[in-house]
Amino acid sequence: MTTTWLTYDQWTEEHDTHRERARGLTATFRAAQERGERHEIEEFLFSYYPIRPRRLERWSAGVGVGLWVPAGVGCGDARAEVDRVADGRWMRVVEGPDGVGVELDVAAFVKDRGATVRFVRSLLAQTDGRAPQLGCFGLHEWAMVYRSVEPRHGLPLRLGEQGTNDVVDAQRLRCTHVDAFRFFTPAAVPRNRWQPTRETQPALEQPGCLHANMDLYKWAWKLQPAVPGGLLLDCFELARDIRYLDMQASPYDVSRFGLPAVMVETAGGRAEYARRQKEFAERSQPLRRRLIEVCDEVLARAEAAAGLCVA
Repeated sequence: MTTTWLTYDQWTEEHDTHRERARGLTATFRAAQERGERHEIEEFLFSYYPIRPRRLERWSAGVGVGLWVPAGVGCGDARAEVDRVADGRWMRVVEGPDGVGVELDVAAFVKDRGATVRFVRSLLAQTDGRAPQLGCFGLHEWAMVYRSVEPRHGLPLRLGEQGTNDVVDAQRLRCTHVDAFRFFTPAAVPRNRWQPTRETQPALEQPGCLHANMDLYKWAWKLQPAVPGGLLLDCFELARDIRYLDMQASPYDVSRFGLPAVMVETAGGRAEYARRQKEFAERSQPLRRRLIEVCDEVLARAEAAAGLCVA
């Protein structure tokens, strides 16, 4: 399988473009940090997903793409970049009579991360094959504070403690996501239609779930550096946008961010939530499939490399 080789100018342009886009996407969170303030909506993106804004600025070319520097004089900066990239984990230098290059070492990557690649690929493919369920109305955040005196976020409850409990009492919980369900209060757990576990995650995950779609960012990060930087930021941007709906539909008062509540305790609010949930499900679909393609290419290249070694 061939490699697409970028020139030094192409490589640095891609890197610079990625860095500027990443800084734009994290500008709101970084500004709050600089003011010494919490941003209860966006901080989730850097706490639950333990990836700092500066790390998002690091561009990766992805599987099958490398930097090539022709032999000859006047290539000092380019050769230094090859050496810098080669110092990264799972990268390899390719020497040739006409130059030198650096690219992802798929054999080394799969040796260390093959189980993760296969798990992510299987989970995403199973999720992609299901119809989205749009009847949960974001009540997972309500279930996380149901009959509890300790809200998870530093924001006031929009309806107060009793009003929040009343909303949960009046609705049926339909959460399919294990990492949302595990934060349910003890009183909310038996009210959920399903009891998701890590073992049942592949059977329950579905593309209408806000958190399953946010997690595309997590999977893109776990597949680094095989995932190209642009796809990583696409997944982050999706997660960021979903997070705003997640909190607008939550029991918390987000008015200090200039945002209206999506009042899922009303028929109109539930309709708005389902409409926006459907839009996110549609938006997530091509990203999920692109991640599946990355997994397939990594595994195919590793298999081809192993075959060459055997031969």
